[in-house]
Amino acid sequence: MESSKREHATILVVDDDKNILQVLEARLSFAHYKTLSARSAEEAVELLAQHPVDLVVSDVKMPGMGGVGLLHEILIQWPHIPVILLTAYGSIPDAVSTIRSGAADYLTKPFDGHQLLQKIAALLGRATDEPKRATAAKGKSISEVIWGGKSPAMRDFYAILERVAPTDVAVLILGESGTGKEMVARMLHDLSPRAKGPFVIVDCGSTQPTLLESELFGHVKGSFTHAVRDKKGLMEEADGGTLFLDEIGNISPEMQTRLLRFLQERTIRRVGDTRAIPVNCRVIAATNSDLPSLVKKGEFREDLYFRLKVVTVKVPPLRDRKEDIPLLTDRFLETFSTNQNRPRVTASPETLSLLMAHSWPGNVRELKHALESGVVFCSGQSLQPRDVQLDQAQSLHADPVAPAAPASSSASGPAGHAPAAGPDGLSLEENEHQAIIRALERAAWVKKNAADLLGISRRAIHYKIKKYNIQIPGKDQDE
Repeated sequence: MESSKREHATILVVDDDKNILQVLEARLSFAHYKTLSARSAEEAVELLAQHPVDLVVSDVKMPGMGGVGLLHEILIQWPHIPVILLTAYGSIPDAVSTIRSGAADYLTKPFDGHQLLQKIAALLGRATDEPKRATAAKGKSISEVIWGGKSPAMRDFYAILERVAPTDVAVLILGESGTGKEMVARMLHDLSPRAKGPFVIVDCGSTQPTLLESELFGHVKGSFTHAVRDKKGLMEEADGGTLFLDEIGNISPEMQTRLLRFLQERTIRRVGDTRAIPVNCRVIAATNSDLPSLVKKGEFREDLYFRLKVVTVKVPPLRDRKEDIPLLTDRFLETFSTNQNRPRVTASPETLSLLMAHSWPGNVRELKHALESGVVFCSGQSLQPRDVQLDQAQSLHADPVAPAAPASSSASGPAGHAPAAGPDGLSLEENEHQAIIRALERAAWVKKNAADLLGISRRAIHYKIKKYNIQIPGKDQDE
């Protein structure tokens, strides 16, 4: 069946170097593809107008309109035909630019014949499997799947992702904390030819440097203390799929060297082993660090940086796409209402105004957490501003060691004293005070349960109760 598909597929190869054309024709003919050849982009356009073509392999640097001009012509007249570009190693930035312009993939010269055939097979296979992919994705475009939004910033971002996802190039995802870099990486995997393979996440920021080598590369029995059996590393687990290296800026110089060697050779050696194991996976990395600055300081290898950033995508912060906040709010509230087994909660106009005015230093993650706690505090089906805790979040999550409130503080029932408002009638302390009261009431005055609702420690809630002189009805139920 595969051979039959190849015999019916026609590939147009374009290069001004006659020797390279001959090599390409021989390689493709041996793999049972039909071939057409052109010595210039202009000649290629004529052949495309005269013959049905399933895929184009073209050099980038050629006289005349060149590979980039040919790509643009194909995108206009024959947008269904995938294009693989061949570029000199030193011209990778040009290739990256053309991929963003619509190329399906690229290879650097001198290229590996087997890798070329793999890319061609993947692209031709994806063309025939497109109806299945549409069904699997339930007809949703990438812009409908990733954390929502129709703002100009997100439309531009989606356009880049839809170009990059079907390729096999390394991608570096940049963005502030909380913007959803892991979700972007997962979508790049799900929309790629490797979607049926594994998606393996490596958190380089939380894994101890002494353990990261073993986690990534694996080890053999007896290679170090407690290595009681052979262990397959996460890189090996990602074979055939995608390896996502989160917070790549935190890896040690030694690990940078080992990772660079892997990206160059596509083989790994387990700790304590001499055997090279081939691994075929796509590498996607992410960071909120300023890698160029780290490179200048000598803290991050420049050659590794360029290997990782073949294509760079930057996730827009929430403050740059506030038009998306109403849509995100609606989606999150629907999810949290369902999760908490309560009637559908919607945001009041006043709450939406509050959300739109906030600066969102924690981005979408901060919005998500604020709405989740808001659903907890909401007494009806309309989320009010008093239900959403934003400004006081940092103080709530503190775990201070401080003296109790002064003895002179007056109490009035379970709520205790209310902190004085500022000149404009607002008080962060009062908001915090009321949040603790609502959490205690919802938790039936069980302090440890109220602390869980607020996402703070028991030590912190004990301090806050003393600070605001909040009276707990009856005995301490959580002691």
